[in-house]
Amino acid sequence: MTLSIPDFSKTRVIVAGDVMLDRYLFGSTGRISPEAPVPVVHVEETDDRAGGAANVAVNLASLGVTTQLVGVVGADEAGESLRTIMHARGIECDFHRVDDRPTITKTRVQSRGQQLIRLDQESTASLPGDEMLGVFGNSIAGAGAVVLSDYGKGALTDVTGMIELCRQAGIAVLVDPKGSDFSKYRGASVITPNQTEFEAVAGHCADDDELVSRARAMLDDLNLEALLVTRSEKGMLLLEREQEPIFLSTQAREVYDVTGAGDTVIATLAGAIASGQDLASAAALANVAAGLVVRKIGVATVTPGEISVSLHQRGQGGRGLVGLGELKLMVSESRARDERIIMTNGCFDVLHAGHVSYLEEAKSLGDRLIVAVNDDDSVRRLKGESRPINELEDRLLVLAGLAAVDWVVPFSDDTPASLIAAVLPDVLVKGGDYRPEDIVGAKEVLQNGGEVRVLAFRDGHSSSRIIAKLSD
Repeated sequence: MTLSIPDFSKTRVIVAGDVMLDRYLFGSTGRISPEAPVPVVHVEETDDRAGGAANVAVNLASLGVTTQLVGVVGADEAGESLRTIMHARGIECDFHRVDDRPTITKTRVQSRGQQLIRLDQESTASLPGDEMLGVFGNSIAGAGAVVLSDYGKGALTDVTGMIELCRQAGIAVLVDPKGSDFSKYRGASVITPNQTEFEAVAGHCADDDELVSRARAMLDDLNLEALLVTRSEKGMLLLEREQEPIFLSTQAREVYDVTGAGDTVIATLAGAIASGQDLASAAALANVAAGLVVRKIGVATVTPGEISVSLHQRGQGGRGLVGLGELKLMVSESRARDERIIMTNGCFDVLHAGHVSYLEEAKSLGDRLIVAVNDDDSVRRLKGESRPINELEDRLLVLAGLAAVDWVVPFSDDTPASLIAAVLPDVLVKGGDYRPEDIVGAKEVLQNGGEVRVLAFRDGHSSSRIIAKLSD
């Protein structure tokens, strides 16, 4: 399956559920306490991180999704710390503050790479359902998807009512479930239990056939659109109504820490669905993201750039619109496979057959073709106030759709000199009647041992001629 990464920045996702603060105390130990047979830790560093539903929100924000977090915190320092973490990630917080319970906080004391003890502060007594429901109902308008992150800590007392609000608004609602009673999630779009959680409700599955059979029964019983079962080293199972089951094999090369992997899965799934991807593609992206996050220590996140590089490594995608940072990562990965990098640039305002022929010829010189494109302001400076005819986003999308083009990257300077110097392609290509030494970026490419080639444009085709003809 060839996968594409959506523009997550155009999506908005609401996360509601049990928010937590994960607090880490790091320090050295050198002696045993005279009061009890326990090590004395000299705390040297404190690190506060988002946990629970808050970690789902952080994962969404790392993908570039506009994210709003709805949850419950106490009137305490931990709640303010969590709010500060969220704001630093650009996440809008809609916290219901209560005075009679603390912010859920898990404090881990670590020394020499080992956790010595974990201290939990929480109250799991259920909140009155209408309190969270009112806050939630005011937040979901205009959302592309909603994630309900249930850790069984009391924030989702009226999860059934939340699901119904989403259904009435026509918003996809994804649930990370908890406990042995899944009936409260009836009507959700997707639920994402791990296999242990699934079997605790549906019963033990001796093989894949039984897993699928029990999953179909759960789909019908709970009126779900789909079920995504995460299966650790076995990957995932996606089952949609009236569709064949899809088994996704694990993408992890090494597993260092599975903490928070489920948060990454549901965040990526929700972001992709909100961006308009079908469930199969969204689940495949979530599977790739899970394979990346378990290779990191502690609760972690992934970025679109990391997913692109991973897809590129597997030959599953990693093409299309990219930023400079993402481009450099993929160029580096390509070079590790001894692939030859070609680069060209231009305005590509009105794409025509001459452009297509030129780009195909450029691609024939190597393995990967990068097209750098002038943004709208630089086109106006070069071509005049009446240009460009097509805005940058449209020009990028059209170029990215060509079979010959691997990566399209915009630039805002009058020339792509700094961009070429940052990439240093193996072959720099330009069309027209230039002398190689006069081409912008040629000096840097040649000094790096690369080549500079000039290709002829196809006769009878030009953007200016097309524009003039349209004006007649």
